[in-house]
Amino acid sequence: MAKIKRFGVSLNDEVLKDFDSLIKRKGYPTRSKAIEDIIREELKKESLVSGNKGTGAIMLVYDHHKRELVAKLTDIQHDYHDLVICNQHIHLDHHNCMEVIVIKGNQRQMQELSDELGAQKGVKSATLTIASSE
Repeated sequence: MAKIKRFGVSLNDEVLKDFDSLIKRKGYPTRSKAIEDIIREELKKESLVSGNKGTGAIMLVYDHHKRELVAKLTDIQHDYHDLVICNQHIHLDHHNCMEVIVIKGNQRQMQELSDELGAQKGVKSATLTIASSE
């Protein structure tokens, strides 16, 4: 197990009050644990820029009535066949679908895939979540 290091953080009163409120809502046992998770999240983002390997998911919400959209989304996923492990299609209502695409590989390419899918007309949101890094 890694050795714990102690350091000080200075914040203005308002930021500290808001932070304490946030960590209480999220159920963190200490400020230290909350700060550690924030730092880990930022390090994951930096890892994404560096192109490290990882595992994650892209969640899309889109209008399935948009002409040719489903075929286009499938074609894009085939272009990234080395990343895509599987996907799950969910019918949200008469017009909207959600697709969860499980991916693994180069994190920069994972971001490119998410961006390309999200840029398609009819896609309402595309969210990339990195679940773990190697």
